This record gives sequence, structure tokens and C-alpha cells, in this order.
Amino acid sequence: MMNATAMRTIAASVVALGLSLAASGKNVDVSTLPTRDTVQLTIYNAEDLTLVRETRRITFRRGMNPLQFSWANTLIDPTSVDLRFASHARELDVLDTTYPHDKPQMLYWNVRSDFDGEAVVQITYFTSGITWSADYVCVSDAGETGMSFEGFVKITNNSGEDYAGARVRLVVGEINLVEKVADLARRGMISANERDAYLDDRSRAKAFKKADARAEYFQAAGRAMSSLSAPKRIVKQGLSEYFIFTIPGEETVRNGWSKRMRLFEGKKVPFQIVYRYRPAEYGEQLVRMFILRNDSKSTLGSTPLPNGIVRLFRDNGRDGLSFLTAYQTKYVPIGQEIELNLGRDPEVVHQRIRLRTWRDNFWFRGRRPKIYFSPGKGHRIEPTYSVAGWDDHEQWVERIRNYRDKPIQVQIRRSYRGHVIFASDLAPTLYDYRSPQFTARIAASQKRDLSYEVTFKQGINKKQDNVTLE
Repeated sequence: MMNATAMRTIAASVVALGLSLAASGKNVDVSTLPTRDTVQLTIYNAEDLTLVRETRRITFRRGMNPLQFSWANTLIDPTSVDLRFASHARELDVLDTTYPHDKPQMLYWNVRSDFDGEAVVQITYFTSGITWSADYVCVSDAGETGMSFEGFVKITNNSGEDYAGARVRLVVGEINLVEKVADLARRGMISANERDAYLDDRSRAKAFKKADARAEYFQAAGRAMSSLSAPKRIVKQGLSEYFIFTIPGEETVRNGWSKRMRLFEGKKVPFQIVYRYRPAEYGEQLVRMFILRNDSKSTLGSTPLPNGIVRLFRDNGRDGLSFLTAYQTKYVPIGQEIELNLGRDPEVVHQRIRLRTWRDNFWFRGRRPKIYFSPGKGHRIEPTYSVAGWDDHEQWVERIRNYRDKPIQVQIRRSYRGHVIFASDLAPTLYDYRSPQFTARIAASQKRDLSYEVTFKQGINKKQDNVTLE
């Protein structure tokens, strides 16, 4: 049975044209409100747009049939509303669309029918107010050697309309709509007029819908739904630089409600524990990181992961969990690391110690000599010089005290400006042209000094603006 909201929003009905048509017997003075047969929601979070596709069965009479569409108290974009015939397309034709002046949130389609009987119509439109968000729950084992990784998605409907029995698709990734439509136009998949129409505010949604229709072609293989008896698994398909997740089966998405569903099952995911010192990213502190990767070796990697909150727990060995951190992760492409920052570890102490500084490699530049006069002795000339270039040296130690009962891995990265020589026996590498980095292993319950020397070229000694390793 149709709910009140649906009757208010999509009132697709066959009504009499007027007394003249009723007298002629071409139409019967009967109004019907058919329920939706199907409805599909494709939610584009990046644009606050949801593409709605619904089908209904309507009984037509030979002649003229007005259909009514209303979007009162909803966030439907009226410029995006479109009517198509899924059956009897050759016998049905939309002659015109009327917007009554006394009913600003309603339109009528005048449909001419060449037959008496039932047909399936498809109504598509864009609405706002339907969003989705992802969150993840990670539980490390007590020994911190592996973790379970579960994903969930929550759909929130504030569009003003209920959608019962909806098939839901979630678009993951940033979508450059203008570039999409322009690219389709270049390849001849849409016309130049359609491309230009996209740039017009009132026609933007229609042009986007055409691009989405082309995208549907590439999604056809993934539309099969799992049986009702099987557990639901979200189907993922790739499309250019973004992905579409299809939730199997049908979901009821009521206005004003939120619904949480599983994105993927819990998986045993390997991870690394690394201590990082990166002042540009984490400030002047050594932080403990759990590093996992979105790839097949980690039992992930089949799709990108949507941005969302990751909550990390650890099994405390007493049938309970200890909360470690909550982290807002960004969109994670396939193959990219997921970094969980646990902050400073009280069992690992880090000190930066400057051992000594000195200057050498001086270069001088001569200046105008000074002339001294002495009575009875004449004058004396003394040449003068100025320092034109020199080298500043700093010798540092990163002292790490590991009070844990197992070894740890430490990564040190720091950026420098100017012409810099970085020398160390720790096999440093360059992260970028200004940032040397190195890695070291600190044994359990041990202290280790990680030493290096930094040379800054000054004055005419400065030849470039980067770091060189020695």
C-alpha cells in the first residue's frame, strides 16, 4: 500500500481531460494512483545529488491522457524530471508539459495513446538531501600481529520523500561533472548542445543524467542481485576514477531516518607498527603508527575505500576491548596505505640532541683598502677583506629508548631549506628534494643513538636549493 508521502510526491495518475472529452467517450472519468513497481537511488555524495529512477504501471485510454507529477515539500529538482515509456513506446507520446500557474510545485504531461491498456513508465529526476557516510571498525589482537577490518555505510534521508523497496547505489570518489560531460561530447556520446546545456544551471542536472545513463551501460554486468536467502554483499564496479557500490536486494529508506549497512565483512588484515618522527606532519614528537595497505596481500584491494571514520580497538585479553584511536581517513585508492596515528607512546622515549656546531670553508672577498696617515711617517695602506662564503655544520643525535618487550622500527624524516649536505651511516634516502629520511631498528629494552651531520652552505658557497646525501 502506498504511503502518504509517496502519494504526495509522485502522483502519477490518469485523469479526465474535461467535460468535452468525457462526453466524447474517449476517456473514462477515473483517476488512479499506482504504486511504484521499482525505484533505484544512485547517491552522489560529492555533489549532494541523488538520481532517482522509478517505474510504475499506468492504464492508458486511447486519446489524450494527462499525467500529474508533484514535488511539494521535497528537494526534487523540477528541471531534472523526465518521463520515458518502458513499454509500448511506439504507441505513447508526450505531447507537451504544462506547469499550472496556481500550483507552482506540480506539472502535467499530456500523453497521447494509440491503444487502451497498461504500460510501464519510467520517471527519473534528481533530488538532494540523501547522503551516505562510511565508517570502519578495526580490532587488533592482543599481540598486535593482526587485526580484523570491517566496513559499514550509513544512508541518511532528508529529502522529504520515503523510498520503500529501493535499490541503492553509492558513488565513491570525486566526480568532475563538467569534465565528464565535456569528455563525452568529444567522443561523440553526447552532442555539443547537451554539453553546453550542462553549464546552464537549470539544465545541469539533465546533462548530468545523460552522462550517468552512459555510465549505466558499463554497469550492466553488475546489476544481478543475490538471492534473498543469501547474506547481502555490496557489489563494486569500477568506472573511470570513481567506483559504484551496489547494495544487493531492496532497502526501505524513509524520510528523516538513517540506516546502517555492512560495506564488507570483517577480514584478517596484516599491518605494520612504525614509529615516525615527521615534524611537518605530526609535530615535534615521535608517534606510533599502525600501517595497513589497501591491496590484495592485505585481503583488501578490490575497490577504493570511501573516506570515513576508522575506530581502532585492541583485544585486552580479558574478553574486552581497549579503545586506541579514532581517525578520519580520506579516500583510499587501491594500493595506498591506511595510516592510523596512535600518538605518542609512553614506552618509547625520543630525544633530539645537538652535539656540536662549527664553521669552516671560508671564502673572502677583498674591499677597498684602508689608508692610515701618521705625522712625520707618511701614510700606510692596509688591505681589508669580507667573508663571502662559509659552511655551517651541525652534528645531531636522535636518541631512542625502547622500554617495550619487543623491537620497534623507527623512521626519521626532516625537511631543510637551502643548499644542504646530509651525511650519515644510517643509509639515508631522499623523500623529496628537501627531505632526507632513514630507518632504524631498536631492540627490546635498549637505547640507540642515531647520529648524522647536516652542513648548510652559506653565501657564495650556496650553489643550489636542495639536499644532497653523503
